[in-house]
Amino acid sequence: MAMRILRVAVLAAALVAAGSFGATAAQYTIVVAQMKFGPVPAVLHPGDTIVWQNDDILRHSATARDKSFDLDLPAKSSATMTVGAAGTVAFYCKFHPGMTGTLVITPP
Repeated sequence: MAMRILRVAVLAAALVAAGSFGATAAQYTIVVAQMKFGPVPAVLHPGDTIVWQNDDILRHSATARDKSFDLDLPAKSSATMTVGAAGTVAFYCKFHPGMTGTLVITPP
């Protein structure tokens, strides 16, 4: 009986260490249309993914001012990125610098 309890304890510890009980990463879409970035997710965590979907007829980018990402978005295309460390990241379109936004990434 003691050996069985020990095995269960070791297994539970391994699962916790592996993050099996942690939050699951979420996926969000930010749509680019009519020369604007659509709404950004209110809650982002490291490991989440963002699909940047360009519905415009013009080429755009999603470019971080801190250079943490730079996604090229040809007309009618999309690109996916994984959210990095917690913090605030300002972004813009390098082809149309008036198009801007901010991602707020909070710790899990």
